[in-house]
Amino acid sequence: MKFKVLLYFFSLFMLMSTAPVVGQNRAAAASDPQYVTQTSVAAGTSPQSPAVSYASVSQVNGLLSQLEATSKTAQNDLTRLRIERWKTDGSTKKQTLGNVDSIQRNLQSALPEIMGQVRNAPEDLSASFKLYRNLDALYDVLGNVAESAGAFGPKDDFQSLSNDLNSFEVSRRQLADRLANLATSKEQELSHLRTELKTAQAAVAAVPPKKTVIDDNQPAKKPAAKKKPATKKPATTPGQTPPEQQAKPQS
Repeated sequence: MKFKVLLYFFSLFMLMSTAPVVGQNRAAAASDPQYVTQTSVAAGTSPQSPAVSYASVSQVNGLLSQLEATSKTAQNDLTRLRIERWKTDGSTKKQTLGNVDSIQRNLQSALPEIMGQVRNAPEDLSASFKLYRNLDALYDVLGNVAESAGAFGPKDDFQSLSNDLNSFEVSRRQLADRLANLATSKEQELSHLRTELKTAQAAVAAVPPKKTVIDDNQPAKKPAAKKKPATKKPATTPGQTPPEQQAKPQS
């Protein structure tokens, strides 16, 4: 069931990315205090994304704040583990240590970066879906570590990791619900844009083309006569008598 939901979100995102873009008037939304404008923080660029509702931004901020708190708690709980003292073989300890190291790197690097992308673009399906996939992977690996702690480690370690796992699961479900709502909203927006596009195309087709009437009986215009270039008189040097004033020789 989980893979079907992910496939649906991904298909819808691809459909949105290839849809035709139609200009919309955002003046009303921009003047409404219920809307805020999100600005991209990418290096070298400063484009503005469409207006996002205040309720949507508040929901994202609450979800991300909860996820940040869970991440810090999980990192502390993982640091306190003493896997080398567990009552199990060396292979299991080595695998668990590798899982813990992978989780720590994700919580310290990958997760904050993805969360920043979602915070800058709350209604970007691509960023939200990336965060969901990351939480899904974290949940699976952390679940393996918690299971091993319950089998081979102290009870307190297992209880702490179980609480972290439950908190990640709550965030993952909230994000899944938000993705479903965003997908529905984007689908409605896409349908509206398609309707506007069809209306604009119909309006263009209804305007009759301009006709140019040519009268075959009208005499053709004669080409303008070319003016002959004026002849230049030869220049005379000082002290020289012009040719027309020179005396003719006597016969």
